[in-house]
Amino acid sequence: MAERKTKQAAVTATQSAGQAATGLVRLREMAKRDKQLRFNNLLHHVTLELLSDAYYGLNRHAASGVDEESWQSYGSNLSERLGKLHEQIQRERYRPYASKRLWIPKADGRQRPIGIAAVEDKIVQAALVKVLESIYEEDFLGLSYGFRPGRNPHRALDALYCALTEKKVSWVLDADIQGFFDHLDHDWLMRFIQHRISDQRIHRLIAGMLNAGVVDAGQWTETRVGTPQGAVISPLLANIYLHYVLDLWIHHWRRHHARGEVYVVRYADDFVVGFQYRSDGEALYKALQERMAQFGLRLHEDKTRLIEFGRFAIADRRARGMGKPETFNFLGFTHICARRGKDGGFTVRRHTIAQRQRQKQQQIREALMRCRSAPVSKQGRWLKRVVTGWFNYFGVPGNRKSLDAFRTEICRAWFRALRRRGQKKRINWVGMQRIIRSWIPSAQSTHPFPNQRFHV
Repeated sequence: MAERKTKQAAVTATQSAGQAATGLVRLREMAKRDKQLRFNNLLHHVTLELLSDAYYGLNRHAASGVDEESWQSYGSNLSERLGKLHEQIQRERYRPYASKRLWIPKADGRQRPIGIAAVEDKIVQAALVKVLESIYEEDFLGLSYGFRPGRNPHRALDALYCALTEKKVSWVLDADIQGFFDHLDHDWLMRFIQHRISDQRIHRLIAGMLNAGVVDAGQWTETRVGTPQGAVISPLLANIYLHYVLDLWIHHWRRHHARGEVYVVRYADDFVVGFQYRSDGEALYKALQERMAQFGLRLHEDKTRLIEFGRFAIADRRARGMGKPETFNFLGFTHICARRGKDGGFTVRRHTIAQRQRQKQQQIREALMRCRSAPVSKQGRWLKRVVTGWFNYFGVPGNRKSLDAFRTEICRAWFRALRRRGQKKRINWVGMQRIIRSWIPSAQSTHPFPNQRFHV
């Protein structure tokens, strides 16, 4: 499927200046109307207006790239700089900077490489993403939720919850592609892009971004595989790659090879597959390993498991004299087989991953000790933003216990930090409670039940 050749005629539609939005709408309509259409002459859709919109859509406080240019400094003479950038793109004189590599700690103790692009490169990538999304959003399957317009992690969690509780799912394959962004094959990616896009200028532009290299501790390194995590265009390129490597293939497999029902939810390189029969899970697991190897990828051995999970897992394992069903993690939540309190029916409880919560609490404790001498109001405003953001993501029904534990620990950490400010007039717990009520929000669910939102 990924190797099929496309021989359709190329599209050569044009648009007048100042009609970027209209042109992208027309691209999307054409992509929707003909799934085999190949698009040519796309570079003119990267207009000056689109570059300007891309600039104002960037994170204004993001770290600078190798050029040490900030969002504010780049915008000091924005019209002239964007005009020059637009001319370079149209004349194919634009050359991307290398990405600056930073390392951030992961929950398992390892470090994740992050690529920081220059501001100018971010602008070009964001504009190009808008053009390509107009085409690929009509191609991507519904099982893909990561980094797509109108979709987010909670949409993926809703879909997974409904599949586990309402469909015939008795086995779950919790899968993770090891080092996906570091092993994405450039040659295969460009071949996949050619299925839909025949504009050689777009090909060269993307290839230039992929091959710009990285700078780590002042040392430039060539990039022959992979795409930097943190780059604006990386999520879209990852979705294109996995659309052909995984999504189309697994959709074909479940329609032509599975004995029972199969449900898939993918968010970037993490995905979960639910099966009605264990034999289907084992067969797909084996086929999936072979499929990944064909494209330079492999499943993470420690994070990929086929487990018994579903409405019958509790009773079946009890009948065999086994313990409780295993749990699995997905998008920050541990998923657990459980019974509803009222009628005893099957449900899936979702709790914040304990290790992630402990790690976040430790980060906040260290930050509070560093800034303990700052005004209480300043600390309170910062803590309020942090706790509110945590509740906004993890505030799903059934996770109240984890939210309460998180809030309690943050309040205790803040109390300990404030008592270390000095020996005179040390704050007591009664006074601390007044401060907590002023700044720390109460734990509450911020999301509706998954089946309500998903079915809407």
